[in-house]
Amino acid sequence: MIERYSREKIRNIWELENKFRIWLNIEIAACEANAEMGLIPSEDLKTIKEKADFDLKRINEIEAEVHHDVIAFLTSVAEKVGEPSRFIHYGLTSSDIGDTALCIQMKQAGEILLEDVDNLMEALKEKALLHKMTPCMGRSHGVHAEPTTFGMKMALYHEAFRRNRIRLERAIENISFGKLSGAVGTFSNLDPVIEEKVCSRVGLTPDPVSTQVIQRDRHAEYMSAVAITASTLDQLAVELRHLQRTEVRETEEPFQRGQKGSSAMPHKRNPILCERITGISRVIKSNLMTALENVSLWHERDISHSSAERIILPDSTISLDYILDKMIFVIKNLHIYPENMQDNINKTGGLFFSQSLLLALIEKGISREDSYLIVQENSMKTWDKKGSLKELVSSDERVKKLLSQKEIDGIFSLDRYLSNIDHVFKKAGII
Repeated sequence: MIERYSREKIRNIWELENKFRIWLNIEIAACEANAEMGLIPSEDLKTIKEKADFDLKRINEIEAEVHHDVIAFLTSVAEKVGEPSRFIHYGLTSSDIGDTALCIQMKQAGEILLEDVDNLMEALKEKALLHKMTPCMGRSHGVHAEPTTFGMKMALYHEAFRRNRIRLERAIENISFGKLSGAVGTFSNLDPVIEEKVCSRVGLTPDPVSTQVIQRDRHAEYMSAVAITASTLDQLAVELRHLQRTEVRETEEPFQRGQKGSSAMPHKRNPILCERITGISRVIKSNLMTALENVSLWHERDISHSSAERIILPDSTISLDYILDKMIFVIKNLHIYPENMQDNINKTGGLFFSQSLLLALIEKGISREDSYLIVQENSMKTWDKKGSLKELVSSDERVKKLLSQKEIDGIFSLDRYLSNIDHVFKKAGII
């Protein structure tokens, strides 16, 4: 079993080649729209479409001198197109191209993330169905509470990632906007029809109101969806890390052939993938704060957001793609130990039956306070290893007066904790 991951697909979205290719497509689309409006002669448009291209090395050389990436790009394109290049970028400002292209890149990255989430949900669903009725101990505060099933744990995360998918879909929808509205968004030097035509050609919706930039609440929402998805991955990773502890050992992430867990201790099999997921999720979550800070720009715009976005958007989407892939690998190859789950269920002498016993006593007509006292007294003895809870209550005269041995046997049965699992799975749409 070999762990593999390639960042190439999502990484390429953020490469300069892809960014400038999108810029070029937008510029050509704008030229086509202007030609349809009678502003560019057909022969000049033909030349633009045939010759328009760019050279990365040349863009870098020009930018080193002019310190402006859009001007460097346009100069490189002009060198290839020649005289008709005067019509390229007609009436536009840098952010018309940059912001519209950025939204396309975010949309492209988001669509890959949706595929990842779908694949993880499928892996979680498979494990949920396989272990739908595999009993394991549920814990609150890290302490045994009542039994659940391992399938329920997986169903919980399947539902959580369904919500993440909805958030990502909504974020992609709300970032799929373009703007070609000029220096402060007033269309002072171009017809608003140009924006409509260009956005239609590149698969975006015209932003209803923009300044020189598309407003950054859209980007913050996108980053929020990315960060929340990372948080859910962290939550699942932490759960699996706890379950892999030696004292628990109910699950274990895959340990591959040839892998070594420690330079000093040959026996170690550590949850390194889940720990890596936790660590990277922290970086993604911290990037959300930067996206929120980017919402507050000066007046119609400044560029304090730009440098930060060149880091947080590629890093966060690539990182999320990576840890989604790692979690898919972990879940598909997870070692699950039902016998250890059962051992842990039995570990506390049946203390988890305390609520069922409490309710049974209440149903016999005594007060909740008196019932609680009886159950708690016997539970404390069980904690002190003076017998199982069932043994102790079976010999407690207060209980024997109210409950027959058959009724006590029924109370101390795992079946009641499994009886409504199908209801939950149906409610979640898993079955």
